[in-house]
Amino acid sequence: MTQPRTATTFAPPVMEARRWLDGVSHPTDRPLLNVSQAAPIDPPPAPLREAMAQIVLNDPNAHLYGPVLGLPELRAEIAERWTGAYGGLVSPDQVAITSGCNQAFAAAISTLCTEGDEVIIPVPYYFNHRMWLDMSGVKTVPLLAGAGMIPDVEAAAALITPRTRAIALVTPNNPCGAEYPSETLRAFMSLARIHKISLIVDETYRDFDSREGAPHDLFTDPNWDDTLIQLYSFSKAYRLTGHRVGAIVASPARLAEVEKFLDTVTICPNQLGQRAALWGMQNLDAWLAGERLEILDRRNAINDHFPKLAAQGWELLGCGAYFAYMRHPYDMSSAELAPKLVRDAGVLLLPGTMFMPDDLPGGESQLRIAFANIDRSGIETLFDRLSNLPY
Repeated sequence: MTQPRTATTFAPPVMEARRWLDGVSHPTDRPLLNVSQAAPIDPPPAPLREAMAQIVLNDPNAHLYGPVLGLPELRAEIAERWTGAYGGLVSPDQVAITSGCNQAFAAAISTLCTEGDEVIIPVPYYFNHRMWLDMSGVKTVPLLAGAGMIPDVEAAAALITPRTRAIALVTPNNPCGAEYPSETLRAFMSLARIHKISLIVDETYRDFDSREGAPHDLFTDPNWDDTLIQLYSFSKAYRLTGHRVGAIVASPARLAEVEKFLDTVTICPNQLGQRAALWGMQNLDAWLAGERLEILDRRNAINDHFPKLAAQGWELLGCGAYFAYMRHPYDMSSAELAPKLVRDAGVLLLPGTMFMPDDLPGGESQLRIAFANIDRSGIETLFDRLSNLPY
């Protein structure tokens, strides 16, 4: 018997984790530390909200359908910024705006794959990518991350078959936080080009990369768009999570196919969100630089306080952008441990089993902490709680 598409995949992990809070109370002197979701909970900065209010009042076009591939001014701004930031040429007709980065991934896969095709994804993976592949009838081919949670190109090469259509990478990585070296990305691009498949690089967290300058040189290749598909999100940079604005950077021919997908799903991206993203890019560089420094300080706080967990047998597998990825020392699966932490420690985080296929080991000993919404003091409190568990 056939199944509807949605029945081919699992329930949304973040929604599942939120249900662990049902019936659990947290005393005022030990409030819940929610480190489960990689999204800011604060609204956009006040100047951006004020600009958005003026747009709502004074820009009639912000309330109407717009171009399917997005606001031309925003596409042009991204192209100019990317050209300067990466040292290669990106033109506006190589940029499309999507309703968030998840939709950018869905659109890319829809232009690449059909039933029974394969996409190689490093594991631990971003679970929404796996969910979309499942619902598209596409086989997820897991590539186990190596040292430092960095995928190995030779291991990926061994997984390519005649049905492989793409390799999908996320850097800085979700869930592991790892920043993929430029030479790693270059090697993956060469591999993909040799096999005439696509390399998808999701850079949702590029604004919080710890490295100065361009994190890779892929756009310096004059023919980058014959292989590379880059994805981006404005949700993190300008706290526009509820306005759903992302981008896909690819060849004009690819975007012509993307347009078919977008036109039938949302018709056009959120008009207010697009204008807010444009205003943010043009006016909030200094503010965003400060946000990056704050996230980098929280990353440093993870490393500063981790020794108290390391002394108890914990291992820090990866740390960067919004994430710390850890191995716990307990004789229980993380799928059991994570709900217990809500009750016993007032901590909501996600188990590694949510980021791994059921038939692969590793996830049962791993946990992800998303520290976008706890500061240095909150991280110290978090580690104090985790170091005093009654197990």
